[in-house]
Parts: sequence; C-alpha cells; structure tokens
Amino acid sequence: MKYTQGCYPIVEKKLIAQDTVSITLRCPEVAAAAQPGQFVHILPKGYGLRRPISIAGIDPEAGTLRLVFAIRGKGTKELAGLNEGEYMDMIAPLGHGFTLKNDAQHVVLVGGGIGVPPMLPLAKFYGTKATAISGFRSFQQVILQEDLEALGAQTICCTEDGTAGAVKGFVTTPLEQLLSEGVDAVYACGPMPMLRAVADVCMRTGTYCEVSLEERMACGVGACLGCACRTRDEKGEEQFVHVCKNGPVFKAEEVQW
Repeated sequence: MKYTQGCYPIVEKKLIAQDTVSITLRCPEVAAAAQPGQFVHILPKGYGLRRPISIAGIDPEAGTLRLVFAIRGKGTKELAGLNEGEYMDMIAPLGHGFTLKNDAQHVVLVGGGIGVPPMLPLAKFYGTKATAISGFRSFQQVILQEDLEALGAQTICCTEDGTAGAVKGFVTTPLEQLLSEGVDAVYACGPMPMLRAVADVCMRTGTYCEVSLEERMACGVGACLGCACRTRDEKGEEQFVHVCKNGPVFKAEEVQW
C-alpha cells in the first residue's frame, strides 16, 4: 500500500447539511493514486490522533481530493473550522477500495448517512449504469443527491421518518425490488446494522456485494490493533484483520456479522 503524508491546501469548503462539511484539497500525488473506497487520515491541530475520512471525490486532472464528513466531536469540529487557503495534515490514500467491474450493466450503490460520500467516486465510474439508494434519519441529514444525479446515477432517497425522499423506511425496501429485476453488483457503506441487512439481502439472492466498514482507527496503516474485525477466508477459516489495511472494503460474505 503506497501512501504519502503531507500538509495540503484547502481550495473549497462548503457546509452541505446540518453539521456536514465538504472540503476539497489540492494534492496532485494523492489524487493520481486514490481509488474509490479508500480513505484518508487527517490530524486536527492540537490533537494526537488522526481522524479517518472517506474519499468523496477524486479528480486526477485537477489534482484534487474531496472529503465530506460530519462534525461528531472536538476533532472533526476543529477540522470543520478550517477555511480555504489553510492546510490539512493528511496521510493518504489508505486502505483497500471497491472492486470496479468494467462489464457491469447495472450496479446499486447503497449509502447510509455519512456512508453516502464514498458512493460518489463509484457513481463517477459507473455513470448511468448506477442506481444510488441513500438512507437518512430525516430531511436534515440528506446530502449529495444532486451530486449523484450529476454523475448520471438514478437516485432513490429514503428517510426513516418520511420527511424527504420517495421512500419512508429503510434502504433494503428499494434494494430488494431492484435485485428482483437483476443487478450485477451492490456496493454499500454506512452503519453496521444497515450493512448487515444489505449483506443478508444480497447473500440471499446470490448478488455480488461489497461493504465498506466503519471502525474507530488509531494508526490507519495496520500497525496497531485498534480496528480489528472478524472475517472468514476462502477456506472458511475465521481470522482477524485490520479494517484500515485489509479493508475498509470487504466482500459481504467475508464479514462475520
């Protein structure tokens, strides 16, 4: 895994929803190497531990990387306080990303909450061949629907309380309908209960599925044991692997839910 560490300038910053920030960094060497599904590790000023953030946009021509994250604590609040022209201390790109299928005719991208941002690079790759299902608690958390549409994806927005989107309820409802019509691959990122439900539906229907796991991380490069998770290898043997190094993307059937 090749990655770099450096301080990179912020070229664009937007507040895109309640407590959710979009930041674009100029980092040509990272943008040239990054793949959908990978993440970065950012060090907030004055803190000892970095924060893992999924990559939400890769533009090798412009030499930029887009990050979208929620303000969940003091560290991410510090990062969200940075403005255009200031710098972020970043290690990137990190982790094992999604498997891209050049021959796929229809894929489904399932994002839950802050798991929606890493679906954007996949939508860019698949374009009109992608259907993006996004799940949120309420209209206040809805993000990136226009961005997904601009990349060519058909969008289906779900909210648990029915205050936004076409579906009141969970992402598995439209997912099951799409799978009955035929899908080549499903990619998912979000809370663990959502990922488990998506994985169950896909394994039941025999649909290829990859999930991106969310775990607390310390080093981000596999040197510590802070993000260990239990998986099963091709021989059926259980093993513990690092989400940061071996993931965050795994085949759904590998994860021991």
